[in-house]
Amino acid sequence: MSGGISDLDKNRALAEWLEWQLRQVKNRIRELEIAEQQERRRREQAHAALRWKIQPQRSSSAALVHRGDCALYPVQGGFLNREEAVIALAEPDIEPCQICRPETGLPG
Repeated sequence: MSGGISDLDKNRALAEWLEWQLRQVKNRIRELEIAEQQERRRREQAHAALRWKIQPQRSSSAALVHRGDCALYPVQGGFLNREEAVIALAEPDIEPCQICRPETGLPG
């Protein structure tokens, strides 16, 4: 050695810097994955808002039609399209949810 930084020290410093870079990239990947999941949930919720669902009749109450995103009846799947929702709401033993108001925006 001639008083300068040895090759070993240079390579150790390079390894530390590369490890720091890798941590930065992995943190960014985690951030992007979280953002992607949030966007997917937002799209799914927006899509659910354009659909409807029927809560089966219980002994003390009529069957209810809900908007697809109504939290009072949080089921996944079994959604109705617009035409099916209109037909369901025309049935005498099916009522609209008074909270999410599924009939709003449906042709009557």
